[in-house]
Amino acid sequence: MPELPEVEIVKQSLSKKIEQKRIKKVIIKNRNLRFKIPLKFEKLLEQKKIKKVTRFSKYLILNFNDNSFCLIHLGMSGTIHLINKHIINKFTNTSFYNSPELPKKHNHVEIQFNDMSVIYNDPRRFGFFRFIDNPKELKKRFNHLGPEPFFLGFNLKYLLNFFINKKKDIKSFLLDQKFVSGIGNIYASEILFLCKINPKTYAMKLSKSDCKKIIYYSKSVLKKAIEKGGSSIRDFKNTEGKNGSFQKEFKVYQRENQGCSRKNCHGKIKKIFISNRSTFFCNICQK
Repeated sequence: MPELPEVEIVKQSLSKKIEQKRIKKVIIKNRNLRFKIPLKFEKLLEQKKIKKVTRFSKYLILNFNDNSFCLIHLGMSGTIHLINKHIINKFTNTSFYNSPELPKKHNHVEIQFNDMSVIYNDPRRFGFFRFIDNPKELKKRFNHLGPEPFFLGFNLKYLLNFFINKKKDIKSFLLDQKFVSGIGNIYASEILFLCKINPKTYAMKLSKSDCKKIIYYSKSVLKKAIEKGGSSIRDFKNTEGKNGSFQKEFKVYQRENQGCSRKNCHGKIKKIFISNRSTFFCNICQK
């Protein structure tokens, strides 16, 4: 599943290409995504001008000029492609896990502009599109989510209060979107390695110093991943056709049985499952 950095790259790509453009036509080829797309969806979007493309957590938001919105989630396998109408078969990848050769039968949503189209392709159909008609309703959609790591609210006081008497491992907390929004399995393992915290550690046992490290490295890891264009575990490319490169920076993720990269540590990277998710850590410096 795309995590915050990959969705941010999609957002940045779309911002460059479709902001200030007016939607000419919307074509729905399959309404049966995670939530069924209503019959009136096309008419709600057509002729609206996209004022801005924004993101919260793992959600993309098309902000229209009349203060309505289109909320987009890529699910597990959703990808977004831009097609330049003036260059035949010219695909520009803007999403995670994608390839220009994805079967067209999985092209479920097409948003057309005068000079290009945005194609949503999703083999597993866990993504969704939702029309939101006002800012108050949009805000309500996110009430159940915690702050992003970049937000001021993700601070020491917040963590210490959240962790009181919590007999739950810190890895599961980092994946819990009600606690913090946008961190997924890849970056949770990388953050905890840099913090030297065992992913199985109960949150209630973490010190103030541990919490400060979690705050610091959550921000720095995600920031660096965005700067590197995301993690291209499969065929991720941005609008310029370049791969993300943060996977080259992985310290533990998918490095099972390899030596620890930390200086003077002779440990090995171990793989375990926490909450049914693969988890990677060093058996020495993350004891």
